[in-house]
Amino acid sequence: MTGPQWIDDEAGPVVRPYALTGGRARSSGDNIDLIALVTATGAPVGNTADIGPEQRRILEIASHGASVADIASDVDLPLGVVRVLLGDLHDQGLINVRPPVKAAPLPSERILKEVINGLRAL
Repeated sequence: MTGPQWIDDEAGPVVRPYALTGGRARSSGDNIDLIALVTATGAPVGNTADIGPEQRRILEIASHGASVADIASDVDLPLGVVRVLLGDLHDQGLINVRPPVKAAPLPSERILKEVINGLRAL
């Protein structure tokens, strides 16, 4: 008779998120915006022992370009963990992170009133 089975075969291995980040809650990736575009640089991975399976999956996703939110969803990890992993990959020169494009400033209220007055005059 075997001991109690805590998870079924489909669940896979259970690893706490802090184990994936080495217990770190912060990294250089903390300032990465949720909608920033992440792309792989294509640089060769130096020491393969430094890269875990989650980071390999992130590099695979980033080879096509994806937002931080999309990556977190695809690897099924909390956003904070993904930011730490992205920060590590960025520090190693394996990914580029492009911040989102800033929206153009809204036109002034004076210009909008002039447009409305011009449309009324038609």
